[in-house]
Amino acid sequence: MIQFTNERTDLPELNEGMVRAWIRKVAAWQGKTAGDITFMFCDDEKILEVNQQYLQHDYYTDIITFDYSTGSVISGDLVISVDTVATNSIQFNTNFEQELHRVIIHGVLHLCGYDDGTPELRAAMTQLENEALQLFYTL
Repeated sequence: MIQFTNERTDLPELNEGMVRAWIRKVAAWQGKTAGDITFMFCDDEKILEVNQQYLQHDYYTDIITFDYSTGSVISGDLVISVDTVATNSIQFNTNFEQELHRVIIHGVLHLCGYDDGTPELRAAMTQLENEALQLFYTL
């Protein structure tokens, strides 16, 4: 089951049915099956607390992915700062919805086993995000 929850912020406007279908399509594209995935949308202060508590990182971020995947079934909790997504949409000159979709699928790609810890891996992840975003527009 793919769920959308919120804490300390409003739930962003999403076509939840389309996003669920897209996530399943991206998972299948990567040879995976979508299991239990929860997206928790929050504000910057909440994601900072999560980052400090669980990762010992003292900075804001757009997404934190907790991966519980087993075998070919992807599962996890994804915490997304709506505040940072909005800031990034301005910085990258894109609209909020497009940036939100990019962040959502970024987390899903982490669940599929991709890493972005080096510049080379980050570039490969961005390419995969772009391809996954194109899949969204085919729904």
